[in-house]
This record gives sequence, structure tokens and C-alpha cells, in this order.
Amino acid sequence: MTRDDARLRRLLEEERAKLIDDIDHLSNIKYRRITSSNHMAESATAAFDQASNQALLQQLQHRLKRVEHALAKFDKGAYGFCENCGEPIDFARLKALPDARFCLKCQRERETMGGRPLGPRALEMGEI
Repeated sequence: MTRDDARLRRLLEEERAKLIDDIDHLSNIKYRRITSSNHMAESATAAFDQASNQALLQQLQHRLKRVEHALAKFDKGAYGFCENCGEPIDFARLKALPDARFCLKCQRERETMGGRPLGPRALEMGEI
């Protein structure tokens, strides 16, 4: 493992720890029950807050899966290589996005030229 690999692994481990803390915090929020006896604006605000926190929790869980996937690739010796073409991913890209799965060329193809972009259900469908 090179110094740069160690640096990227440390970034991923720090990100994982932060995500776990954030997920734990959001998971432990206790919501008050929304009832018809509440004022309509209060009920709407409470419902919005709950929905927003739920969406944020799902995003954090998704991000955690990506980070853990990248850490697993470290253990297999596959970290830093594009999952599509097998070429090395540029260090600058990995530094900016340590859990990147594709080189910039393959990522662009996935997003623009017929490659299936990863949509919101990609995680459920096993694409991540």
C-alpha cells in the first residue's frame, strides 16, 4: 500500500465513521405523533420534518454502502480501478470522491451515451 493509498483509505474510514454517527443520530430521533388535534401548520411542519429526515437517512445509508464497498475493494486489492473497464481511476478523482467506482471516461458514458445511469433505485437493484 502506498502513502496515497493509505491516505485514501483513511479518508474512507473517516467518512464511514461520520456516516455511522449521522445515521445513528437520525435513527434515534423521536417524533411526536401527528394528530388532528394539532394545529394544521404544526402538523404539516412535523410531517415535513419527518419526511425530510427519513429521506436524509436513506441517502446517508446509501452513501455508507458505497464507502463500505470501496473499503472492501481495498481488502481485495481492487481499489482504484474502474469497475467497468478495469483501468486505474485518476488519483485526483479518488481524492475528490474516494468511493468512485468508475474512471471519468466510463462515468461520462454511463451518464450521457447510453450507459445506464445509476438511478435512485440502483442500490436496491444491486448496481451499487
